[in-house]
Amino acid sequence: MWINLNPELAQYYSGESAFDQLMDCEGEKFRHIKTRRTIKFERGGRSYFIKIHRACGWREVWKNWFAFKRPVTSARMEWEAIDRLNALNVSTLSVVGRGIRGKAPANQESFVITEALEGMISLEQLTQRWGNLTVQKRVYLKRELIRQVANIAKTIHHNGLNHRDFYLCHFLVKDRHWDQWQPEDSLTLHLIDLHRMQQRSIVPKRWWIKDLAGLLFSSLDCSLTRNDLLRFSMIYWDCTLLDLRRERLGVLWKIYRKARRLYASIHGKNAPKTAGLDNLVLYE
Repeated sequence: MWINLNPELAQYYSGESAFDQLMDCEGEKFRHIKTRRTIKFERGGRSYFIKIHRACGWREVWKNWFAFKRPVTSARMEWEAIDRLNALNVSTLSVVGRGIRGKAPANQESFVITEALEGMISLEQLTQRWGNLTVQKRVYLKRELIRQVANIAKTIHHNGLNHRDFYLCHFLVKDRHWDQWQPEDSLTLHLIDLHRMQQRSIVPKRWWIKDLAGLLFSSLDCSLTRNDLLRFSMIYWDCTLLDLRRERLGVLWKIYRKARRLYASIHGKNAPKTAGLDNLVLYE
């Protein structure tokens, strides 16, 4: 058994029973899926989230491997992903506690505790609200968000990381009166939900395509334009428009088609064509 808590939590959990106390932690339930649950709790006037992983059993492990999926057997994957993002200066969660018990993957129990990000809104929620903004302000805000999301995507993919659930709902930003937002105001995006993030020396093409297609899928109702997609692509690949057309047009179409298929599968209808690359050839 191994446990590590920051001082602000260690004062509440000590001794041999600390691990069991945290595994049985009570609070506001946010998610409960099979052997995993997420709970928000308070200690000392501060709010935290704890993700608890119970033993999943060998049946679940082998089921995932036979489906060519890496099973999520402990909280270790999430805290290692958080540590890696922090090392890359990508804003995410702050870990204040972690622990694991057991050696065999099927029998491990573990947890990770993070500070709650209060007063946040997801980019999915923000894009649903920005119809109330003036056209000019919406354009400026959209461009800034595109710039930041593209840079985050570029940073993680160039450093061997892929998210696997790379959607707008997993980017958080401090909520505010958006009608008062100005282009010079700072915005910090936090990337969350990292329990499935993979780490390698190089991200295989199929995985960064999956990430980008997932991101585009979650953005298809945001009134994106062709220029928005090109702006993102030029930042992500750090290239000119001419280079993009010469070298990346094929993969752009692949990402676009994959995103539209996912949209149709989830929503039971075709994605808005206004968000497409249909007229990209007009740049020729």
